[in-house]
Amino acid sequence: MNEQQPTDGNAWPSPASAWYAAIILMMANTLAFVDRQALALLVQPIKEDLQVSDTAMSLLYGLSFTLFYVAVGLPVAWLADRSNRRNIVVASITVWSAMTAICGVARTFPTLFLARIGVGAGEGGFSPAAYSMLSDYFPKDRLPAAMGVYQMGIYLGGAGALLLGGLVSSVIAPGEIIELPVLGATKGWHLVFLALGLPGLLLAALMMTVPEPKRIGVRVGEGSASVGELLMHVRQHLSAYVGIGLGFALMILVGNGTGAWIPAFLERSYGWDTAQIGRSYGLVVISCGTGGALLGGFVASALRRRGHDRANLLTAMFGFCALIPTTVLFPLMPTPELSLVLIGLMNFFAGFNFGGGLAALQELTPNRMRALVSAGYLLTINLIGAALGPTAVALVTDYWFADPNRLAEAISLTCAVASPLSVVMLVIGMRGYSRAITPALQDVRHAQEAGDDAIA
Repeated sequence: MNEQQPTDGNAWPSPASAWYAAIILMMANTLAFVDRQALALLVQPIKEDLQVSDTAMSLLYGLSFTLFYVAVGLPVAWLADRSNRRNIVVASITVWSAMTAICGVARTFPTLFLARIGVGAGEGGFSPAAYSMLSDYFPKDRLPAAMGVYQMGIYLGGAGALLLGGLVSSVIAPGEIIELPVLGATKGWHLVFLALGLPGLLLAALMMTVPEPKRIGVRVGEGSASVGELLMHVRQHLSAYVGIGLGFALMILVGNGTGAWIPAFLERSYGWDTAQIGRSYGLVVISCGTGGALLGGFVASALRRRGHDRANLLTAMFGFCALIPTTVLFPLMPTPELSLVLIGLMNFFAGFNFGGGLAALQELTPNRMRALVSAGYLLTINLIGAALGPTAVALVTDYWFADPNRLAEAISLTCAVASPLSVVMLVIGMRGYSRAITPALQDVRHAQEAGDDAIA
């Protein structure tokens, strides 16, 4: 038996079609994170325009998005394990893009909050279906590289939002009012959302050119896993799922907590304006984040091909450990240049983790339940990471220090707690992962050795 050869009668798609699918899905992931990160760049002008606190802005960034992301994710993932995943991705792109454009016409905090809920609802069905599709396009030893390419979208999207937002802000200040046909008086920050929402409709059409892959490992006539089978499987590998899930959730708490507040931090600590932040911070994210995501996935794949059973999570562990000093120290630097250097390293090592970590999760999970398990993973990282990360920093700023000008210290303190905890949880996950995959890999090697002996 060979990891490259499925045993269920299906064949892996051609490398050309597989990488085409990975690139289109990466573009969709890019667009998703463009829509998310735009709000972080515009925290200060929106806060001043709508007259709300840091905590209210953190709820707009995290909780509003997460509410329906979580609510929609599980039922859509259940559907993705049973139906056409490509069509689910197309529908998701269409919904979140339309709701991002609606953010561009919101005039009050409640309206903007509801529009952000709509963005989360659209994105909630995307990642579980995308993860499942990639697992049927790539064999296990190539999946980390494919996941790394897919996860580049986080950094391309975040950087795209910063660069485009900074460009728009350099022409039209976020607080400046202009008159538009139909929309009437519109502020500069509204234009950023309008510009980011509309391209999604074109990408949804392009996604229709990606074929739905056959499900590898599912035999003809074999149905989707029942809830009982799913719970039994998760219970058997509980430490692996809990450790990986909570480890990545805490890492993403750090990532979302810093990502949501870095633009405001650069403004409050160093006096930078929106255009300067978008240009400088955007270039750091696009170079360091995408480089880390791409390299981490290919390193995990290379180690796996060389026989390192835990390559997927060993790669992630390296990145997790490197994040501890970079996340704690970057807000405390005396100059913006030094801070940006550490922010770049932080983005590199955060991206380095994703390819191997996501591949490990898919490897643990039978095909028939991958989308649902992915949705559970996304529920965990979004409830803990996306919702709590920005709010944790804001609560420390508003209630511990009671001073918005001490945002830098609030970011550092939050990271000093969450970053080491993420390493502890990943160690627990690695132990469970090793117990789960080692017997299966040994069986594969024994089968290969038996085949070689027979040929000899």
